[in-house]
Amino acid sequence: MTNHERALADERRRRDHLFERCRALAEQLPPNCAFSHTTALRLHGLPMSYAMDEDVRIHVVRPITSSRIKQPGVVGHRALHPRGIALERGVRVVDLADTWADLGELVGRGLPVGVDDTIVVGDAIATRLGSVKPLATALGKRNRPRGKRTLGEGLPLIRVGSASPGETRSRIMLVRCGLPEPGLNVPIWSSTDPGVLLGIGDLVWVIRRRGLPDIKVVGEYQGAAFHSTPEQRAHDEVRWHGFSRDGWRVEYIWNADRSTTESRRLTVLRFADALDVAPGSLDLSACEPRFFSRYAMHQAEVRNARWIMRST
Repeated sequence: MTNHERALADERRRRDHLFERCRALAEQLPPNCAFSHTTALRLHGLPMSYAMDEDVRIHVVRPITSSRIKQPGVVGHRALHPRGIALERGVRVVDLADTWADLGELVGRGLPVGVDDTIVVGDAIATRLGSVKPLATALGKRNRPRGKRTLGEGLPLIRVGSASPGETRSRIMLVRCGLPEPGLNVPIWSSTDPGVLLGIGDLVWVIRRRGLPDIKVVGEYQGAAFHSTPEQRAHDEVRWHGFSRDGWRVEYIWNADRSTTESRRLTVLRFADALDVAPGSLDLSACEPRFFSRYAMHQAEVRNARWIMRST
């Protein structure tokens, strides 16, 4: 069993155990309750950051007209706005779109959700639903929800098609700096034999140029879980050689390429070279991961300026 297979098996066991806990708890709860927030994320099998994953409590929501649930190990929420409810393995869970909108309640200093987290989870949900529109609708139905600015800042960058958090974080790093939007998990067919599938590209750019050959670039996110064994690497090499022979330039993105400011900037510049984008047109400062919304950062700057003025 590979490391990736072990990780998947461990995650299945954790999720199965959570379903058992929720079924047992549901028997003690009023019928208008549903599992929500980080519990809903886990039950739906959605990606979670390390900070989000540290919250192992059970989250339960019910209408605001009802009293709050109070039990050890349970976080009770009361919802002003109705939530869509899905039935997962017989368990009432807040549906995908409203679970994304509920992330706003986990935004703020000392809380686990930031702007990029809303995009990662949003990509996963939009890909399942085949559209970003349900997320926008869920957010729009709420009157002044908590975390609205953070959710609103993340929403325009959510796309259908991402297959992993690493792909999402790589894409937003490149696009924020000014590189063109890539296609996501695009089938790439042979240019000489349209019936031959060369593979699926994680991030795919095709730039048409008048009088010049097209620029064709594949960005491949190399998650260690998928690409660490010799067999997986050998398979990747065969696929990438097929891309290259067909005129595609293949650029890899490893976790190390997003781990420091220097590595992020070098990665952006590498893709800029592949895409024939002038480095001077890029905003390399935008390559940093974003946790706080622009509004929150502005408010922090204002508070800091006031503190300095009072101190002088």
